[in-house]
Amino acid sequence: MFRRRHLLKTVAAATAMATLAWAAAPERAAAADDVTYLLPAPAFLPAFGPWMLAKARGYYADEGLNVTFQSAKGGVDVAKQVGAGNAVVGGAIGDTPIIVRANGIPVKAVAVLGGKSLMQLVAHQSTGIKGPGDLKGKTVTTMSYQDTTYYALLGMLASAGLSKNDVNAQAAGPAGTWKLFIAGEADAMAAVPDWIGIAMGAGKKLTIIPADDHFRSMAQAILASDDTIKNNPELVGKLVRATLRGMKDIMADPAAAAKDYVAAVPQHKGKEKAMEGVFRLYNKYVYPGQKTVGEMDEGRLNELQAFYVKQGIVRRATPLDDLYTNQFVN
Repeated sequence: MFRRRHLLKTVAAATAMATLAWAAAPERAAAADDVTYLLPAPAFLPAFGPWMLAKARGYYADEGLNVTFQSAKGGVDVAKQVGAGNAVVGGAIGDTPIIVRANGIPVKAVAVLGGKSLMQLVAHQSTGIKGPGDLKGKTVTTMSYQDTTYYALLGMLASAGLSKNDVNAQAAGPAGTWKLFIAGEADAMAAVPDWIGIAMGAGKKLTIIPADDHFRSMAQAILASDDTIKNNPELVGKLVRATLRGMKDIMADPAAAAKDYVAAVPQHKGKEKAMEGVFRLYNKYVYPGQKTVGEMDEGRLNELQAFYVKQGIVRRATPLDDLYTNQFVN
């Protein structure tokens, strides 16, 4: 009799535990959302350090997210895919919505990773180029004629009374831009900090001309569709918070950030010091300048859009509220 009562108690206890486990399972499943995050270029590029660090240090996991990164063909392609609902969120430049909204693609910038421009004008010291006005008749490499870094170059030229017709601008792709420059086949390049770091590593003596001193373009941004912002704002908030934590870590301690970044990105094995150098370039030229980390500067956005309309890059201006929201940064 005793053995029967003991068996019943054991079964009852096991049933209770199983019931509790079953009840908790849906909650655990709901806490782990699979998210595809589109990037405009390969994820191993140092430009995406905040994203890779956020994943490596578990910041996305802390938000209950299982993030997978995929590469698209530039920021405009990211915007098209996000706007079409093929991805929940993506990366581009803060002014990308200006370009795509004019073509009916319903995306907004929900965070901007830095208060300054991603693009810097870089020249060989031997050329004597000290500002955009010195580019007349010079050869300048850029990623493509449809890329926002090229538009930033046009803005810098315009600040000196020059146009694209006054320079020999070569669209060389993301690798060709710095390779041609390092080979001495270009006097200057419209560069992101990644490429500046490569040129420095090659021993080149450079003059770095910050875009912000002449034309206020933008840093990288997180894009989401109108539909996702409206119907799943909690998810957008989680993605923004986690990614900005990665950026803040780089700003606070680039050496420690570079160590964890390299451990997570095997393409950079053994390059901790080089990656630290690139992160320090971002800290100097791109990330500073925001009162609240991640916020869009509406005045800056308005100036950029006016320039794009004037240059014929977009046909008409879009209401600023349709281009961004700061509701997810705090």
